[in-house]
Amino acid sequence: MQSVEFPLNGEYIELCNLLKLAGVAESGGRGKTLVAEGKVTVDGRPESRKTAKIRVGQVVECLGVRIAVVGL
Repeated sequence: MQSVEFPLNGEYIELCNLLKLAGVAESGGRGKTLVAEGKVTVDGRPESRKTAKIRVGQVVECLGVRIAVVGL
């Protein structure tokens, strides 16, 4: 599994935008589709909310990519 660290500047980022900015999805719309298809987990649990608020310390996994959200 590929691991990526995503530096978060702010309180949170919406899940679909995180997938786009981390390079897992080519667009926010594709990110929403991946969530709707059940291909995304947050902290090891399936996540169905496309705009879930992802904060520092959380880990998102999708399509073999592990995204660790870290503070600046």
